[in-house]
Amino acid sequence: MAEGTGAGPGWLQAVQTLSERGEAGVLVTVAAVRGHAPREAGAKMVVGARESWESVGGGNLEQTALERARALIGCGASTPELLTLRLTDRAMGEHGRQCCGGEVTLLLEPLRTVRPHLAIFGVGHVGLALARLLVTLPVNLHLIDSRAAQLAPERLMGLGEPAARLHVHHAPIPEMVLAELPPGTHLVILTHDHAEDAALCDAALRRPELGFIGLIGSEVKWARFRGQLRALGHTEEALSRVTTPIGLPGIRGKSPPVIALSVAAQLQQVLEARTVRTAAPPADPPRGAP
Repeated sequence: MAEGTGAGPGWLQAVQTLSERGEAGVLVTVAAVRGHAPREAGAKMVVGARESWESVGGGNLEQTALERARALIGCGASTPELLTLRLTDRAMGEHGRQCCGGEVTLLLEPLRTVRPHLAIFGVGHVGLALARLLVTLPVNLHLIDSRAAQLAPERLMGLGEPAARLHVHHAPIPEMVLAELPPGTHLVILTHDHAEDAALCDAALRRPELGFIGLIGSEVKWARFRGQLRALGHTEEALSRVTTPIGLPGIRGKSPPVIALSVAAQLQQVLEARTVRTAAPPADPPRGAP
C-alpha cells in the first residue's frame, strides 16, 4: 500500500490509475470522528481489487475497510455506504489492538472507473450511425470492419471528440478480433455480408463469457442462420443468446439513423440491467469494533 497524507493528490492519482486500467475501485473517506482516532475526518484511501493507496488509519480499522471495499467490488455495487467502527483495546484481531477509544465513520464510494466494452461489427451506414451515438458514452467502443475504406480517418472524423475510448480494427477476418475482445463485451453484428455475419455468430457463441449478442436482419435470415449454426454443433440454449432482430420493439423505421437510435437504446438497457444484476449488496457491513 502506498501511504500518503490521505487528503493530497495521491488518492486522485490512484483513481486515475484505476480509470486508465479500467479496473473497479472504492474510495474510502473518514466521514466523521468521535473522540480519538488515528486519522482525521477527510482522510482518504483508494481500494482496488489487488492493491490500495493512501491510508485511513492502519490496523484493524483499515483492514475492515479494505475487506468491506473489496466485498463491494466483488458484487459490482454502485451505491455508497457508511461504515461505523469503534476503536477499543478490547477488540483484538490479527492486525493488533487500536485503543484510541473513539468512533470512526467511513464513507465507502464505489468508483465509476470501469468502462464496458461495446463492439460494432460492420461500420456501414447503420454501424456508423450507431457509433455516433455510442461514442458519447463512457465506454470502450470497438469498431471492426473487413473493409479498410469504412474505417478511413476522414470517414470517422464525424464522430467528433468522443467520451468513449475508441478502438478501430481493420480485420479481413473479423472473427480474429472477436476472439480477442474482453469477457463481458456486448456486440452487435451488422456487416455487409451474410456469410460474415454467420461466421461472427458462430465465433461469438463459442465464447460463453461474452455479453449481449445482437444480429441485424429479418426472421428469414435468422431461420437460415439457425440451421447453419445447429449444423456446427450449437444447441438451442446457445442459439437463444442471439438477439435478432435488434432494436427496441415497436420502432419500425428502417432508415440507418432510426435503426441506430433503437439499437443504442437497447444497448443502454443492457448496460443498466447488467449493473443492477451485478450490484446485489454483500452481507451487511460490520458495526462496532473492527
